[in-house]
This record gives sequence, structure tokens and C-alpha cells, in this order.
Amino acid sequence: MGAKTILIVDDNPVNMKLIRVLLAGEGYDVRTAADAQEALLVLKDFHPQLILMDIQLPGIDGLELTRRLKANPVARDIAIVGLTAYAMKGDEERILAAGCNGYIPKPIDTRTLPDLITRYLGDAG
Repeated sequence: MGAKTILIVDDNPVNMKLIRVLLAGEGYDVRTAADAQEALLVLKDFHPQLILMDIQLPGIDGLELTRRLKANPVARDIAIVGLTAYAMKGDEERILAAGCNGYIPKPIDTRTLPDLITRYLGDAG
């Protein structure tokens, strides 16, 4: 079997590059998108096993994009993990209610991220 596939959707280029470099270094096939529209374009030709979804995106936010993907029969099997810098009371419930399999608070702990990704990919099959 080939490398596990991940799509990172984040409008912050520094965060995106950090996560991409870290996960590519772990052997994952990683693609990126800066917003929901770009993510939808990438998903036309790429079916990742996991999406790391920034919740605060310009235009269509990460929660709305997650709801749309989970309503789409072609994409509903993709594990989605929300990324948020605004981990406040009630956020976890909102993120999970939108269809995310979990969430990771920002700033991302680069030491624990690979283990978290392995866990979410394991849950995804």
C-alpha cells in the first residue's frame, strides 16, 4: 500500500508549511489548500484519508466545509480533524457537531502531532 494521504486546509501559510513539512517527513502524501474553494478543487483529483481543517477560514469556514463534505457520499468517509486557535468552551461540541472526528488546538505541538495523526488515521481505517 502507498503512503497515507492527508489534505491540510489552512489560510495561514506558516502553519500550513510547518504541518506539511512535519507530516511529509513522516512519510505522508500531503496536499494543501488555503481556503474552502481551493480544498474543493484539490478534492476533485485527490481523496485523502484525513483532512486537517482550520476552523477559521475566509469565506466558507472550516465547519461549513466539513458539513458539506460529510453530506457528500464521495467524501463522507474522510476523517476530518478541526484545527483551532480559539479553543473556548463549547468549541469542541461545535466542531464535533459539524462532523469532525476530533480537533487539535493551535499552536500545534509538533512533538505530539505525528502520534495524533497516526491515531486519527487508525480510526479512519
